[in-house]
Amino acid sequence: MVLKNAIALTGGIGTGKSTTIKILESQGYKILDADKIAHQLLQEHRFKIAQHFGSDILEKDILNRKKLGAIVFQDAHELKWLEDFLHPLIREHMLKKAYELEKNHQAYFLDIPLFFEVGGKKCYPVSKVVLVYASRALQIERLLERDKLKEAEILQRLACQMDIEQKRAMSDYIIDNSSSLKDLNKQVERFLKTLL
Repeated sequence: MVLKNAIALTGGIGTGKSTTIKILESQGYKILDADKIAHQLLQEHRFKIAQHFGSDILEKDILNRKKLGAIVFQDAHELKWLEDFLHPLIREHMLKKAYELEKNHQAYFLDIPLFFEVGGKKCYPVSKVVLVYASRALQIERLLERDKLKEAEILQRLACQMDIEQKRAMSDYIIDNSSSLKDLNKQVERFLKTLL
């Protein structure tokens, strides 16, 4: 079933996707957030995940995402195991909620950072794909400031995602977040007018 009212919103780390989501929410749009679902699933399945990665990723029976991240962002095999485990569960939850939202006959957004990496429209049959774009150099600059990560850590994380330029070429609409918050707001408004 095609999700006629669903719009996938994607981007890379540090592109401003979260800020764009806040703008959309302030406009009254419903957002299905793949990361929030992933965080819930990590906790729900923490013991199974700990069986694979070791119990030191648990602290008082709560999964420590930073410890898990330190493992998976340094080992492609371990990242693949986690993605193979989580992505089908995330998809199931997202689609279940999306089918409910379809009944409203109003546009809504699926916030899926790894939209293309997990299969794109084959996995999530949305009407449009919108990319929040910032150049790789700007992504690095923002992540150095925001997350206080070392450049090597940032490059490792970026390497785990499809290149932003590839995502740009595959998207239906680009929201270019290379400038100011004011400009981002204008870009979002411009996109929303295309929905009318």
